[in-house]
Amino acid sequence: MTTQADLIGLINRLRSEPYEQEYFEFKANNYEPQLIGEYLSALSNGACLAGKPRGYLIFGIDDTTHTIIGTNFDPYSTKGKGNQDLLLWLSLGLHPNVGFEATVVDHPEGRLILFAVTAAWDRPVKFYGTAYIRIGSSKTELSKHPELERAIWTIRTDWSSQICESASLEDIDPVALIRAREEFITKHPGQAVEAGAWDDITFLNKAGLTIRGAMTYTALLLLGRPESTALLSPAVARITWILKDDKNQELDYYHADPPFLIRVDEIFKKIRNLTIRVMPTGTLFPKELSQYDSWVIREALHNCIAHQDYTLRGRIQVIETPDAVLLTNLGRFLPGDVETVILQDAPLEIYRSPFLTAAMVNLNMIDTQGGGIKKMYQAQARRFFPLPDYDISEPDRVKVTIPGRILDEQYTRLLMERTDLDLHTIILLDTVQKHKPLSKEEHAHLKKEGLVEGRYPKVFIAGSVAEVTGQTAKHMREKGFDDRYYQDLILLFIREHGPVSRKEIDDLLMGKLPEILTEGQKSTKIHNLVSTLSRQNQIKNTGTRKSPNWIVLESEG
Repeated sequence: MTTQADLIGLINRLRSEPYEQEYFEFKANNYEPQLIGEYLSALSNGACLAGKPRGYLIFGIDDTTHTIIGTNFDPYSTKGKGNQDLLLWLSLGLHPNVGFEATVVDHPEGRLILFAVTAAWDRPVKFYGTAYIRIGSSKTELSKHPELERAIWTIRTDWSSQICESASLEDIDPVALIRAREEFITKHPGQAVEAGAWDDITFLNKAGLTIRGAMTYTALLLLGRPESTALLSPAVARITWILKDDKNQELDYYHADPPFLIRVDEIFKKIRNLTIRVMPTGTLFPKELSQYDSWVIREALHNCIAHQDYTLRGRIQVIETPDAVLLTNLGRFLPGDVETVILQDAPLEIYRSPFLTAAMVNLNMIDTQGGGIKKMYQAQARRFFPLPDYDISEPDRVKVTIPGRILDEQYTRLLMERTDLDLHTIILLDTVQKHKPLSKEEHAHLKKEGLVEGRYPKVFIAGSVAEVTGQTAKHMREKGFDDRYYQDLILLFIREHGPVSRKEIDDLLMGKLPEILTEGQKSTKIHNLVSTLSRQNQIKNTGTRKSPNWIVLESEG
């Protein structure tokens, strides 16, 4: 926790500088609200350019001599415009609100007011729509200095690596700490013996969660006690799960605060992961699949945690509907487009929060090589489900939808039949089943492979790929025919040769059923076909149960 002695030491260090710099400003007693807000913007932007974690505005110091003259300014009772409390009005005016604190400092030489504002990160900080900067001893609009504005956009101060001066080891959740040690050893098995001897602070340092024992925002996000979340303010650290019905009506919700390391499992357990039955080609038995792959959901949620822009003061959301799970996080999609990440196999090189990302790698939450998005696509394809959908149309929000139902049965059957398809082709087929436009070149590729039918641009997934593979006969032998075909054969056979025994029916059909079935499965199939005809009163057994003789009922003909 920052003490008065710490603040006095900070102020004395700033006073010792020969002149004011772009990240700190001294004021005697001029505390007009508009000017304060403009200075907070200017000092935040200046701190970013100077590589400082914070900018400082101090009232009660002569800006020329740096002599302390004291101030009677009270930021807690002063009003901003519209008679709003000053601090609230200032907070509402800053965008993004990177956070600031106003503190009374009882310096031995006089009473001071210290405003400490977090450095701009990722973009300039504006005050009610206008960004400011200090040039020399003057404050001016940042737009007049485009080279500095461009520099702020390219300089990324890592919020996640900053020290939370008010936090200590007491703010770390003990259960999360135990889990962190387990995951660290899983990730680094060669250090298992050594890690077992580390005390808690040593472990946190080694895992990249703390810096020389000082608690970072990363440590609080991943391992912090829920009640310690306030130490991250004004940043918001929360994951919200919302359940909606098919009419978009909210049915249930759940808020998960840090420690995020163990909250991801809680969120996944909230999701209603139902079982779906699909009938693979050439088999009588349905394949049971869960709606969602646990790894895919966790990977998507871990990505949200790693890439969230916490300075935008928003929460991560997981919205579950009957057919999909939508995950959203704030912040630009830094790679630019999803295609580059997936098809060019180009994992993200620049991370919004490299300190947080490195810690998540150490705790086995994300892969050190990146490429998680591509692996999510591959996992969905292996399960024959529609691929994830990334929506990066909003400048400060990334949305990813994980489909939880089959959209086009032909797509699913095709993936089951053609295990040789590459990911690029599967993505194009997924585009078709979702009725999204293809380029002419993409359509030509699918058409050449015999994977789509119809006339461009209105195309659909082909019903069969057997002719393209040159294995039409084999395909039909493996796939077989529908039940009506076999039932008609049975009726025709009994009508011409009845009464017939079950063995005679077996002899008729055994060679015509799909080759993929075992002898036992073929026998079961025939039993089901005969039983269906009997229940429908189309045939009748005139013998015994052990020695049936089947005839066609007169009403059938």
